[in-house]
Amino acid sequence: MIVLTAPNLFDLPGVAHGFFGRAGGVSEGIYASLNCGPGSRDNPDHVAENRRRVRMALGAQALATLYQIHSATAVTIESAWPGEPPQADAMVTKTPGVALGILSADCAPVLFADAEAGVIGAAHAGWKGALSGIVESAVAAMETLGARRARIAAAIGPCISQANYEVGAEFRAGFVEADPANARFFINGQRADRHQFDLESFVAARLAAAGVVKTTRLSACTYARESDFFSFRRATHRGEKDYGREISAIVLS
Repeated sequence: MIVLTAPNLFDLPGVAHGFFGRAGGVSEGIYASLNCGPGSRDNPDHVAENRRRVRMALGAQALATLYQIHSATAVTIESAWPGEPPQADAMVTKTPGVALGILSADCAPVLFADAEAGVIGAAHAGWKGALSGIVESAVAAMETLGARRARIAAAIGPCISQANYEVGAEFRAGFVEADPANARFFINGQRADRHQFDLESFVAARLAAAGVVKTTRLSACTYARESDFFSFRRATHRGEKDYGREISAIVLS
């Protein structure tokens, strides 16, 4: 099982976390092997077992994930839901034993913790959610539970790197229109009118602007590291019909 950790979260008392890769599960084929995405077309029993393994690895009593919609919506939870999860892209809690899990396959998972306040959070930061304010929503939701942004430690997990994230001119224009300073997150691509977008740096900048200065970047590229991570873009380039989702999770122990 591949589990990456962030130093600024690993040392926090009463907090356990992990950025889980694709190894260590029971799924097969294109989903091999720790696919934790119930939205995939994988065998549901395999997904359930994979999620159980993640929960056990964290020592959590429950594992909550969201119906992610690339939004700026954050929710506060006290327990995992037995049925359909809420449509949102971040969640926060101060309930021990409930692991907050973010599913991804190129988008940036972000885990948060204010150990002093006993508050944790998790966010799914794809380009759309990051641009519309999912990081800020997560931080604000943590504050309603007693966290202080100056104390919050955050870690940006495995996501697609700039070298592998080619976008068009309209994509870049949307970011620059929102803020001319966003031009710094793009470099010229190998083809005319194409650019390479630095999602990880953009998310890190949004965290810093929100007052979260204790941030770690894992700088692990989901597209390039095929044996370690699932990647939506890699699967699309290969014409595969579906793709697995890795999970990043945090829990108050």
